Amino acid sequence: MPLSTLAPGVQAAVLAEALPYIKRFHGKTIVVKYGGNAMTDEHLKQCFARDVVLLKLVGFNIVVVHGGGPQIENLLTRVGKKGEFIQGMRVTDAETMEVVEMVLGGQVNKDVVNLINQAGGKAVGLTGKDGNFIRAKKLLLESKDHPGDLIDVGQVGDITSIDPSLIALLDTGAFIPVIAPIGVGKDGETYNINADVVAGKIAEVLKAEKLVLLTNTPGVLDQKGELITGITPKQIDEMVEDGTLSGGMLPKIGSALDAARAGVKGVHIIDGRVEHALLLEILTDHGVGTMIKSH
Repeated sequence: MPLSTLAPGVQAAVLAEALPYIKRFHGKTIVVKYGGNAMTDEHLKQCFARDVVLLKLVGFNIVVVHGGGPQIENLLTRVGKKGEFIQGMRVTDAETMEVVEMVLGGQVNKDVVNLINQAGGKAVGLTGKDGNFIRAKKLLLESKDHPGDLIDVGQVGDITSIDPSLIALLDTGAFIPVIAPIGVGKDGETYNINADVVAGKIAEVLKAEKLVLLTNTPGVLDQKGELITGITPKQIDEMVEDGTLSGGMLPKIGSALDAARAGVKGVHIIDGRVEHALLLEILTDHGVGTMIKSH
């Protein structure tokens, strides 16, 4: 419902409710992982862009990290290649890596930048190769079924370091960094890195106030499919153990947990299918997802 259809008193109350949050988070960094439906549905895209611009204008340092799974799948299909996943990670051979870099670093990154700029922001697109700011090495996954066995998933990267100076420079210039999750190896190799992992690590390095992961679910769900609004690391371990959490949710949960343990004060997994989910989560009393508590 547009705010303009509400009575003036209600509009004023809505805006006033945001004030304590604006005061509390002014000047703080919020890292947002942008993906899922919020990235493909036209109306949700506009809502997301306006949310990001508004948060920047009221004094938050917003950093956007985006995924691009559906767009990568689309191009892989067009070139006659089938995507393969192991434990939620995309298997990336050299040919797939070319497609991933083309889609993430080119098409998707510029789409997100353009979207935010059209909404009145000043977005700048980056990959981890810019200024070598995301350094990575080859990721070897430990097998879930055979602990101790390592699985080679191709040019998938494990972050070794992040240099925050480029992002800090953009923040001070009123720019909004928009980051594609591509890292660079010590010999210039290109690595595909899970976007949730990149967002979590950037939040840690920037000592962000909040990390917000937009998803296609209401948040973390229990075995009955009901939303858990607050959860601890111990509960998460139990849910992974009994299979309640699996697949693409694993890297998301892992990144969220690492960020919470590393001092990011609020880690939120929220429903990107809700209009203005970002504003609701950050500027109102009405959360739209799960908050990970650090202990």
